[in-house]
Amino acid sequence: MISGIDYLNKKPVAIEIAGGRIKRISDGTNTEQLILPGLFDLQINGFAGVDFNGPDLTCEDLEKAVIALAKTGITGFMPTIITNSPKAIKDRLAFLRRFQEESKWGSFICGFHLEGPFISPQDGPRGAHPKEHVRKPDWALFQEFQEAAGSGIRIVTVSPEWEGAADFIAKCAASGVKVAIGHTAANTHEIQAAAEAGASLSTHLGNGAHPVLPRHPNYIWDQLAEDRLWLTLIADGFHLPPAVIKVFLEVKKEKAILVSDAVSFAGCKPGVYESLIGGKVELTEEGRLQMVSDPRLLAGSAAALLDTVEFMARTGLSTFEQAWEMASLRPYRFLDEESFGIEEGAPADLVLGRFCDGRFRVQTVIKNGEVIDL
Repeated sequence: MISGIDYLNKKPVAIEIAGGRIKRISDGTNTEQLILPGLFDLQINGFAGVDFNGPDLTCEDLEKAVIALAKTGITGFMPTIITNSPKAIKDRLAFLRRFQEESKWGSFICGFHLEGPFISPQDGPRGAHPKEHVRKPDWALFQEFQEAAGSGIRIVTVSPEWEGAADFIAKCAASGVKVAIGHTAANTHEIQAAAEAGASLSTHLGNGAHPVLPRHPNYIWDQLAEDRLWLTLIADGFHLPPAVIKVFLEVKKEKAILVSDAVSFAGCKPGVYESLIGGKVELTEEGRLQMVSDPRLLAGSAAALLDTVEFMARTGLSTFEQAWEMASLRPYRFLDEESFGIEEGAPADLVLGRFCDGRFRVQTVIKNGEVIDL
C-alpha cells in the first residue's frame, strides 16, 4: 500500500497494488508527498555518460543509465538508435533487445525508436547524422532491423521526401510500427502523402531543420497544420524558444509530447567532453551542450525529461501537471497503450516526490509494483 496526494485532483489517496498493477484506490490521509504516473521518454540517445549507440556498450553501462534515469522519475523509455551502417544498427538493436529480455532492469525499456537511416541527406535537416549512412527507405532492410530488435522497434523516423517513402510508411503502419516524420526537407505534398499513408508523429518538430526556411510554405508549417500528426518537442530552454513552444501547444493541444532527446552527456557534470560524432563538446553550468569549435551550435540535449517538465512549468508555458502529462500519459496514448496513470487496472509505474525550493524532488520510483532501490 502506498499513499500520498493524487497529483491531479490533489486529494489524499491510498493505492493497493497487486500483480504489478493498481488494484484499488481509496481515500487516504498522507499529505506529505505527491503520487504521479512514471515519466516515459520516447526519444533518448544516452544518459549519465552512457551512449546507447556506442560500439562498446555493456550491460553494466546500461544498468548505470537506467538507474540514473529512474532517479529522475523515468519508469519507461525508448533507446533511440540513430543513422549508422546497417550492421552497426542491427548490432545495437540486438544488444539492447538482449538486455531488455535478460536484465532485471530491462523492463524499463519499452521498445526502440529508430531515428534513421531513412532521413534527409541534406545539410541542416540531417543534423549530426553521418551522411555516408543515410539511405532511402528500404522495407527489406527495415525488416532486418526489426528482426534484430525482436520486433521491438515501435517508432521509426523517416523523411518522406524520398521516392517510395509513402509505400514504406504504409507497410510500417500496417505492421503496427508508428511512423514519425523527422530530419526532413519534404514539401507540402510529400508530408500530406506521408500522413495519408499512416505517418502519425513529427519528431522533435522545429529541430533537425535548415537554419533558414522560406516564410511559407515550409515543412514546419505543413506538419503543424496536419491534424493527423502528433508532435514531440525538446523543451530544454535551448532547442526551441518559448514563443515557438507556445504556438506548437496551441495548435496540437492534446497531441503534444515532451521528449528529452538526451545524449550521453545528460546527467553529467559541466565540462568539456569528447563526442563520438561531433568532436569536443562543452556542457555549460546552465545545461547547454554546445560545440567547442563553435559555441553557437548545439551538440544535442543534456536535459533529463524531468528538466523539460520543470522548464515548461517555470516559464508558464503550462502547469506542472500539464507538463507531467505531456511526459507520461500522452506517450502511452500515442502508442495506443492500455490505461496508464493513477487509475484502477493501470500498471503500477509510479513516482512519489515533493517540491523543495521550487524544484520537484523524486523520492521513490515504483516499477511494475515494485519499489526501485535508488
